[in-house]
Amino acid sequence: MARYTGPVCRLCRREKTKLFLKGAKCESTSCPVERRPYPPGEHGRDRTRQGSEYLTQLREKQKARRIYGVLEKQFRNMYEEASRQSGITGENLLRMLELRVDNIAYRALWGVSRNQSRQLVSHGHVSVNGRRVTIPSYRVRVGDVVSLAVGSREDITIRQNLDTIDRPVPGWLEVEEGGNQVRVRVAPDREQIDTPVREQLIVELYSK
Repeated sequence: MARYTGPVCRLCRREKTKLFLKGAKCESTSCPVERRPYPPGEHGRDRTRQGSEYLTQLREKQKARRIYGVLEKQFRNMYEEASRQSGITGENLLRMLELRVDNIAYRALWGVSRNQSRQLVSHGHVSVNGRRVTIPSYRVRVGDVVSLAVGSREDITIRQNLDTIDRPVPGWLEVEEGGNQVRVRVAPDREQIDTPVREQLIVELYSK
C-alpha cells in the first residue's frame, strides 16, 4: 500500500499552517510551525510571497489531502465521485472524507491523530456493524455502528487517548458504551466539519 513515510511536520511547514498530524506535539511549543513558520528547504523563506491563483488552489488541495492522509489518485477519484452526486461538490467531497472509517476512529478519540487512527484500523482494532474492518478508506453509512474490538478496549494507548484528549466528538456521531462505540447519526453537513479547508478552491482547481 502506497503511503507517505517522510517527516509529517515538513508537510505542515509546507502548507504554513498546523495540520495536526502529530497529536500532542502540534499543541506544544516544540511544533516546527511555531519555530519556523515558512516552507522547508533551502529557499523556504523565499516562498512566503503571494502566489498565483493556481498556486492558491493547488495548496488548498494539498492541504486537504494531507489532513486526511489521502494520496493524489485516491483523492481525485473521490472528487469525481463527489461531482456526480447531487448537491455542492465541495461539501460532498468533505463529507466523503469525514465518513472514512479511519477518520471516524479519529473523531471518536481513539487515535490522537489521523495517522494513529489509520494504524488502529489497519491492525484490526476497529469493527463496523460487528465485522472487523482493516481498510482505512472504508466508508461508513448513516446508521452504521463503529466500535473498538473487544480485545482492544483495554489497550493502554487507546484508554489514554479517551481519558486525555480534549477534542469534542462531533454532533453527527453518537457515543455509546463509554466511548468504545459510536453510531453515525446523520451524514455531516459543512457546519459540522471543522476542517480548515476552502473546498471551493479544490473544485475550481479540478474543474480546469
